[in-house]
Formats: sequence, structure tokens, C-alpha cells
Amino acid sequence: MLGKGVVGGGGGTKAPKPSFVSYVRPEEIHTNDKEVTEKEVTLHLLPGEQLLCEASTVLKCVQEDSCQRGIYGKLVCTDFKIAFLGDDESALDHDETQFKNKVIGENDITLHCVDQIYGVFDEKKKTVCGQLKKYPEKLIIHCKDLRVFHFCLRYTKEEEVKRIVSGIIHHTQAPKLLKRLFLFSYANASQSSPATDPENHTVMFDTFKDWCWELERTKGSVKYKAVSVNEEYKVCDRLPAYFVIPIALPEEEIPHFQGHGIPIWCWSYHNGCALLKMSSLPKEQDDTVLQMQKSFLDGIYKTIHRPPYEIVKTEDLSSSFLSLQEIQTSYSKFKQLFLIDNSTEFWDTDIKWFSLLESSGWLDIIRRCLKKAIEITECLEAQNLNVLLLEETASDLCCIVSSLVQVMMDPHCRTTLGFQSLIQKEWIMGGHCFLDRCNHLRQSDKEEVPVFLLFLDCVWQLVHQHPPAFEFSETYLTVLSDSLYIPIFSTFFFNSPHQKDTTVGRESQEPQKRPATLLTVWDWSVQFEPKAQMLLKNPLYMEKPKLDKSQRKGMRFKHQRQLSLPLTQSKSSPKRGFFREETDHLIKNLLGKRISKLINASDELQDSFREFYDSWHSKPTDYHGLLLPRIEGPEIKVWAQRYLRWIPEAQILGGGQAATMHQLLEVMEEVQSLQEKLDERHHRQVALQAEAPSLLRNPARLSSLFPFALLQRHSSKPVLPTSGWKALGDEEDLAKREDEFVDLGDV
Repeated sequence: MLGKGVVGGGGGTKAPKPSFVSYVRPEEIHTNDKEVTEKEVTLHLLPGEQLLCEASTVLKCVQEDSCQRGIYGKLVCTDFKIAFLGDDESALDHDETQFKNKVIGENDITLHCVDQIYGVFDEKKKTVCGQLKKYPEKLIIHCKDLRVFHFCLRYTKEEEVKRIVSGIIHHTQAPKLLKRLFLFSYANASQSSPATDPENHTVMFDTFKDWCWELERTKGSVKYKAVSVNEEYKVCDRLPAYFVIPIALPEEEIPHFQGHGIPIWCWSYHNGCALLKMSSLPKEQDDTVLQMQKSFLDGIYKTIHRPPYEIVKTEDLSSSFLSLQEIQTSYSKFKQLFLIDNSTEFWDTDIKWFSLLESSGWLDIIRRCLKKAIEITECLEAQNLNVLLLEETASDLCCIVSSLVQVMMDPHCRTTLGFQSLIQKEWIMGGHCFLDRCNHLRQSDKEEVPVFLLFLDCVWQLVHQHPPAFEFSETYLTVLSDSLYIPIFSTFFFNSPHQKDTTVGRESQEPQKRPATLLTVWDWSVQFEPKAQMLLKNPLYMEKPKLDKSQRKGMRFKHQRQLSLPLTQSKSSPKRGFFREETDHLIKNLLGKRISKLINASDELQDSFREFYDSWHSKPTDYHGLLLPRIEGPEIKVWAQRYLRWIPEAQILGGGQAATMHQLLEVMEEVQSLQEKLDERHHRQVALQAEAPSLLRNPARLSSLFPFALLQRHSSKPVLPTSGWKALGDEEDLAKREDEFVDLGDV
């Protein structure tokens, strides 16, 4: 999907509905032209993938008002994906094909990525599910990565429509068994084995040695120890086989309540303080059991409060923080802003963009997560306290907060391998229920909560505010979020290490079956060619410099206000019209109007927290030390690359972050060239690198949603009417005439 070209432009006014209706089927038009009728695009099947049903003469529509333009082709459904086979990919040039996903094509939708399916019956859009008495003339598929596909079935044979619609509904919505996932079909059929590079690999935390290594890296081995009491999952199927506990805690205590009520070590800071987590004990009505639980917890607390652990602050996330229901409800509202069926729908929501964004509450939830992480950071850094996170299962909110704290405090977690290892430790081995939270088996919509996506969105805020501190790019985070729904990787398709090990073990024991080799998502070569993988790296990343701190003062990036809830009304610009250098202002107008009322940035913060927060932000940033985000209202922004990448109207041709990156790379290359000239006598290697794909170096090919939306290939020029904006008063750069149009094609 990397490098997908967005088809279609979109106008601000409705085009007149065409009056001509053709009753000739498209395949009948060229009955004597064999070259046309025989032209087909080959269906590429992965190892173990099987074709289930197909339909010919399907029109994939362009998302424009009253428009039947599109591409004819074949719609197929396999046990892995829904795919449209048309000849539109032939229009791709060599540069664009270098950035394609090798597993998922531009017109492919994995079955797990389907969110909702709608049918159009007599021009009315309805949700479709189960057995249908009447079949739709048009199928609309909303995807979890926020793509929207329109397939017109008006010219398709009736029996083929029944097969393809019924097949897609059944294979995307019917409950599944874990062992029936395509993950296992692919693993059994694929001959490839995961690449292993001992010098350059992600720590998986599936061995005792990995946990000991992490203890040594964080200097936590003095107070904490790795244990193997749960080897072969003898004690608890919720915990990993190996984990870390306080050194003073007897291992005999762990089995008492199947691992519940045990403080599990997450990470140690260089001052000796540590971050711990604990799951709640099971709720009991029996007085005897309750007394046993109380005595057990008293013993645990006495152990972790005596030296060498000093003072431990407990933070109950289940009662004083977010609920999973809040996250689920908020995201359901938020994603509707981006699942756009056509241009009219986009412009209808334009004027009320900020009110809809605010009412969803998604940005506020992100702010609350970051604020909670900063509070924990302040306890560890400024107050020298150990922190114990409490949650019912310690596998949802604990994962978010503990991971964010480590990203903020540990520069190792801001490298690509360090970040991947962090996810393995806190999320995979931490028992986050990916199978349930992503609803991969379609067994319970109530359990589907985008907890991991919320974490990635929080990390994106940090990446956006402090670009030089991260080795990976925002594109890396975007493709990682997409990988949640690709069932050839085992990383995000189990609820726990125990579930994975037992399921794979049973599969291997079946006769005439060799042991399945499950791929990990961290092998990016499976999805992307080397040139595409370069987009996952941040060319602005500052590796740890050898210079003194005094020489690095003042290297801070200014915060830009865009794609965020505004705090105050912006000043009017004396210029009129749209110009290339005004891209920041343009994106604001594309996404919605400034609202004049003051929005409360945040709740009243505690004095100690505010002092800590303000003190850090008043000093120059050390990108290899503690890193705090700004959490005031306008600083929390919409992750544009992920949420807006499929909407042509939101695209700025030749502008946005990609254009800024292009300019920065040119400066870096010039500095590098001068440095090389200075150092050529000494034959020293230059530390500064400014590598980037050739496509990023060509500003004429860039857009604000690069690399997912290159210049629109077949689109008409979008025309924006200014009349709809006049009601808001002075609209800054817009022309004053009521009927004037601004053509963005000339930008």
C-alpha cells in the first residue's frame, strides 16, 4: 500500500447528473475485438492462498459526485484478501512501483482490514450482513486503514453478483476459529524462514537471556531478578514464560493467585527508580478468600516498600484514568471524519470540522495519555519514586502508559530496534489481547478497542514535536498500524504468548505437517523493497553526538500549529490567493475553519507537575535525554499521514511536511559536502548522513501526504468555491468575490 496513488479530484459544486443511460454491457461493446476482451490482470496468490469467488465486469468507481467514471475489471475474494484486478496499475511509472507493498497491492483489502460493508439499493445506502434477499447494485467497503472502495455491480451477471457479495460478507463478518486464520495456511505453505542477523535484530523477550540482557542494559539487576517459574506456563497462561520481579520477592509467592497481585518489573531508570505493573486479584465474595487476598497483598506491599526499593507510589489506572469504553466510543466518532464516500460529503463536513473533531474527544484522550505518562515521568525523574501501575489485567492501559514513559525517558526506545523491542516486551509479552482488541476473529465487537493505535498516535505526537530524537519516521508508524491487519505475521494475531505457543504446538503435532514458521512483522523486507524501507528511517535523526553539550544548545524546532484544535484566532495575512509557501495556512483551510472561541487547553495541573513540565520546556532539548511532549490544546494534532492519506481533497501538491523535509535534506547535503572537504585530509568518516529516496528529492513529485499519495495521476483539478466560506467573515488569503474559484491545480 506504500506509494498508493489517489484517484480522483473532487469539486466543491455538484455536477449535473448525466441523463444518458447505456443498456449495453461493457463486454459487449468490443465483441469483435479479441485484444480488448482477453486483456486481464493476473491474480497474484501468496503461498497457501486460495481463490474463493469472483465476478467480472465490475466497475471500481472514482469517488466523485454523480460520477460513474472508473475502471472495469474483476473483483475476487480469496481466503486472504479482496482484490480488484483492473489495468490501472499499468499507469504507474518506475519510481512509484518502487514504493509498493509487496504483500498488499493498491487495490487489495485483507479480510481482517474490512470494517463495514454497505450496499446501495435504489440509490439508498444500507449496511449489509448475513443472508440477503436482494443484492445491491453497488458495494461500498470501509476499511480499518480508512480506505473507502466503491464497486458498481450494475453490469455484472446476476449469479456472479450473488456469489461475490455473499462470499465477501461471509468471509469478512462471520466468526472464525483461530486455527482457521490464513496465518497458518501461509506458514505451512511458505518455504521462507525469518531472516536473523545477530548484530542487528529486535529483542523478542521470549528467552530468559533476553530479560537478563534488559536488566543489565537498564542497570536494574541489583534490585530485580528474572524468573523462570512460569516456564511451560505452569503457573499462569496470562504471563510470559519469563519475566522480572523484585529480588526480595520469593518465587513461591507467584503461584498463589496465578500471577495476579505480583509486581512485574517494566523498566529501571538510571537513578535506581523503577516502573512496575500489577494486575488485580480476582473478585471474590467469600470472606475467607478475601482475607487470604488481603494478607497476601499486605505481604507484597511490605516487600516492595522496604529497602532497597524506598518509596513506591501506586497509580490505579482502572479507577483514575481512561476506560476502554471511552476509547472505543471516541475512536468510532473520530474515524467517521475520514471515511469519506465522495467530495460532497467531504465539503459538507468542512465548515464544522473543528466542532466534529472536538466532539469526538480523540485528541483529548491522546492528551490525557501523554499527561499521565509525564506525571509518571515526574515521579521517577524529579521525586525519585518507584511507580506501581495497577489495572485489572495490566495488559491495556498499563501497556500504553509504561511504553510512553520509556519512550520519553529512554533514548534507546527511540531507535528503530529499541522501539520494536519495547513493543515486544510491553505489548506482546505483556499479554495485550491483540486478537480481541482488533477483533480478528469477529467474535465480539464490544471487545474491539484501538488501544495499540492510540499508543502509536501518542508516539506520533512525540515524533512530530521532536523529529531529531527518533530514528524512525512517521511513515514507519503508519505502516506499522497497517500491519495490524496483515495475517501473515504472527506479531499481532494472538492474545498472549501462551496462546501462540500452544496453538503452534498443536499445529505442529498434526500428522504429515512440518513445524510452522511464523513470520514477525519486524522483518520489513517481507513487505518492502530496500528503497521503500528507506522511507521508514528518519533522515533528520541525530545520532548521539560526540560534541560537548555546550555546543548543542539552542537546537530546538519550533512547533507548528496545524491539524489541531485552535487556541486563538489567527492573524489575517495581507496576501491574497494561494501560494506554494503558504502551505501551512492552506491545510488549515482545507481541513476546516478557525473558530474564534477560546478552547480550554487542559485541566488545572498539579503544582509539582506544572513546575516540572514548565522547567523542562524552558531549557534546550537534549534529544538523547529526557523528552517531554507539549500537551496544550493546539499542540495535540491530527496524524494527517495516517488519517487523511486517502482523501484527495486534503492533499497539498508540492507542500506539507514532505516539502519541508526536501528543503532540510538539501541543507544537510550542503553541510555534509562542506564537512567532507574539511575532513578529506584526515580521511575521517563523516557522522552526518542525509540519505533519502530519490523520489523525496524531487519536489515536483511530492504532496503533503507523501508517500501514500503521490501526484494524482488521473484526477481532475479540484475546484474550491469560496462562497461557502464567506459566512465565517474574513477568510485571510481567499479572494473577496462571492463567485470566485481557486484552482489548486496551478499551485
